[in-house]
Amino acid sequence: MIRSMLRKTILSILTTIFILSTFSSAQDSEVVKSEFKVFGNCGMCKSRIEKAMKISEVKFAKWDKKSKMLTVAFKSDVIAMDSLQKLVASVGHDTEKFKAPDSLYNELPGCCLYREK
Repeated sequence: MIRSMLRKTILSILTTIFILSTFSSAQDSEVVKSEFKVFGNCGMCKSRIEKAMKISEVKFAKWDKKSKMLTVAFKSDVIAMDSLQKLVASVGHDTEKFKAPDSLYNELPGCCLYREK
């Protein structure tokens, strides 16, 4: 009787561990590192561009003023690269695939205007 109860308890514990580990694995997302061009000029641009990437799906974002490249580490199975580029465009900065709306671009401070006249 005690042996049977012990066996059931161990089986129950093992089943619980298996279910929890499976659930945990399903919650883990693959984080990939990539980069894309984002147009801007100055430190304010850098701040604005990186702030646009402060979402839960992005683990790291750094824009280089000289190369105009934004390096991001993000959950690729949760958000697409196009979505990240659209987010940047939504704060007034053109990317290699998406142009920021003129109305947003024109609201940027003068030092941040990068398009040729």
